[in-house]
Amino acid sequence: MRVRRFRNVFLLSLCCLVIVSGASAGMLPPFPEGAFSIVALPDTQAYSAGAPGVFAAEMQWILDNIDDENIVFVSHLGDIVDKNSAPEQWAVAERSLAMLHGKLPYGLAVGNHDMSGATGDSSNFQAAFPASDFEGFDWYGGSYKNNANSWQTFSGAGMDFLILHLECNAPDDVLAWADSVIAAHPDRRVIVSTHMYLGPREKPVESNDYYDAPKGRMTWKKCHGGAGNSPQQMWEKCFSKHANLFMILSGDQSRTQSCYQTAAGAGGNTVHELMSDYREGYFRVYRFVPGEDRVDVFTYSPTLGKLCDGTKIAPARDRHQFSFTYAMEPVMAEAAPAPAK
Repeated sequence: MRVRRFRNVFLLSLCCLVIVSGASAGMLPPFPEGAFSIVALPDTQAYSAGAPGVFAAEMQWILDNIDDENIVFVSHLGDIVDKNSAPEQWAVAERSLAMLHGKLPYGLAVGNHDMSGATGDSSNFQAAFPASDFEGFDWYGGSYKNNANSWQTFSGAGMDFLILHLECNAPDDVLAWADSVIAAHPDRRVIVSTHMYLGPREKPVESNDYYDAPKGRMTWKKCHGGAGNSPQQMWEKCFSKHANLFMILSGDQSRTQSCYQTAAGAGGNTVHELMSDYREGYFRVYRFVPGEDRVDVFTYSPTLGKLCDGTKIAPARDRHQFSFTYAMEPVMAEAAPAPAK
């Protein structure tokens, strides 16, 4: 299929975006003093289905760079496998992600390929990555539906974070659970990882719409039938309400590859919404630099050994390597009772 040029592809807040400097040699630039990183893994479905070496290479790079990049958390953005009913693909995913087990805190968002889309049945995911595998870690907060939705905690530079991993098109009961978790931790900075979020705003009618149509928070859905919520509904019903939520991460849209926009929460908070979905082993490193109130965003592939300078779908380098401002002053609030796991 011929790839068309984008119109209105990369949504951003120009007042907070600057190009990452010092990364032109193809490698991540020198690590700033006092910084820390989280890694976001977009759709690994192609690696589970036929390129297990790429999946393993991603994990190995993370392990090799825990200290150099001060990696404090790893988030998988969903579509862990390509075919939910293929046990051999789940075996690849289990083997690869096991490399992180006990080495780093990590969480998994369930994508549409990780469940039966019509029913939302994620029992195969739950069998591969049950809550019982994580409950012994102090960073694992708890789950809903046996780890199909989960929350974790981590800290960096004296700041405490909570990250939620929510299944694709989470229904109302999942959003109510997420509300209760966030509300119980007003003293923590909150990130949400969910598979489907940014992409073509309206449901594509023709294949070219996936490339050319206006992009943003999607108003359509893939999973859970009538019970599922579109990304726009998830924002309105849950995410927008919480003043301590500052970032939403997603994957899903390989025909967009990269999107970034900001939104204002009901508490006046700025929420950074980011989508990444690549092949060739590319993933995201979000490097927090507290001394400069800045988050540097890098798109890197250990299999290619380089930063992404552009693709056919998204040719501009600043779609893949950029920065945004994020104030890292302390969050002050009284904590409510924690929900049951």
